[in-house]
Amino acid sequence: MEFAPIVIFLYKRINNLQTLLISLTQNPEAAKSPLIIFCDGPKNELEKKETDLVLASVQNLKGFGSVVVHLSPVNKGLANSIITGVTEVLKEYDRVIVLEDDLEVSDNFLAFMNQSLKQFESESTVYSIGGYSFSFDRYEDNSEDGYFLNRSWPWSWATWKNRWELIDWSVSDYESFSKDKALRGQFAQLGSDVNSMLDKQMHGELDSWAIRWVFHQFKMKGLAYFPKRSKVCNNGFDHMATHTNGSNKRYITTLDTTGKREFQFPNSIALNVFYQRMFLNRMSIPRRILSRLSSEWIQLKRRFNG
Repeated sequence: MEFAPIVIFLYKRINNLQTLLISLTQNPEAAKSPLIIFCDGPKNELEKKETDLVLASVQNLKGFGSVVVHLSPVNKGLANSIITGVTEVLKEYDRVIVLEDDLEVSDNFLAFMNQSLKQFESESTVYSIGGYSFSFDRYEDNSEDGYFLNRSWPWSWATWKNRWELIDWSVSDYESFSKDKALRGQFAQLGSDVNSMLDKQMHGELDSWAIRWVFHQFKMKGLAYFPKRSKVCNNGFDHMATHTNGSNKRYITTLDTTGKREFQFPNSIALNVFYQRMFLNRMSIPRRILSRLSSEWIQLKRRFNG
């Protein structure tokens, strides 16, 4: 199997980055996978020392098939970095695996992502593969290793060139969508947060590539595939995070330690109602309120402790 390129987006989180790189090299596939790194530029001189340290740490990486590092001379921000970076990589490759610097992966992460990309490459309704999965209270009792949802998740993902190149990043139909109550109601079936996130994005109050990608998949009636046992955990819930700072209780997951390397895929390409219900419970308004209150309490303690 030809392995998909791994693309990592970095900024200034050197400690988390080292954790990610070490975990990636525990995957046998890493030694044959191209690694492409995009380092965003500092916002100001105070951040330059941190971004310089990150850049220096990736100059002589070992354990990958090849390594290419791109440094932005200016600060693009996460959304613009990902959109332009992934688009650039997909000019050369037909698929891509994407990570950010605050993640940690299991030793079978690359096996799952590459096998899933191969399995669903001809299934036009499958728009992305996710590596992260919530730890749910219950699981379906069958041999399948993954499930389909109607919403992607940005904490490690993969897609194909012919899906990515179709998206309208300007969301030119937003005005008509915003006035269509029925459509907004259908979009809300992906989670209680999606409409407000898209509204904030379009009103300049949020800078997110992910909500635009989610909206695109919604319009295309696309699905995203996830593992039952999460291949990724997010270590980025701290003051340096772009979007995820504060409480991580809702997102704590159990990283797969089984070492399983061959995966059983669903017999049909269809939304999994069981996991969709479990997912929507995690994204419900009460769960989001509790998470927000917990985050605000953590941030208040940080300020009080200096």
